[in-house]
Amino acid sequence: MIAMLLHITGYVISRHVMRAPIPATVEIVSQYYMVLLAFLPLAWAERRGDMITVDIFSPLFTGRIGRINEIFVAAVSGAAYAALAYTTWLVAMREFAVKSFVISLSMAIPVWPAYFALPIGFGLAAIVSLYRGFVPPIEGSQE
Repeated sequence: MIAMLLHITGYVISRHVMRAPIPATVEIVSQYYMVLLAFLPLAWAERRGDMITVDIFSPLFTGRIGRINEIFVAAVSGAAYAALAYTTWLVAMREFAVKSFVISLSMAIPVWPAYFALPIGFGLAAIVSLYRGFVPPIEGSQE
């Protein structure tokens, strides 16, 4: 986030002071910084339990049934993340194969590397989700 802030600040200063903006700032911000900021923290949010949850019936499940519910939710979440990781991996590989890029001010800016942020983010979230579901929390921990 700091790199994006510095990049945009540099762009604005160079544009207004020197009348020569940093080339491809919009493309780099939208294709790299924003994608990385959106998808790489998925595993961290999953680890902290910050994802959206609906706890209508889960307080009713205690003991063994509650644990089975946790495992079921972790398995479904992990499977969804894994499916997203797989499909976005296929897209990333397709973009890598053609070495996709955007043109900005007559410059070719490669954008294919940013496509790998999605399968990495989803893959890490799948691992964390499955870990949280299948490894019981330590008694007295904050999780």
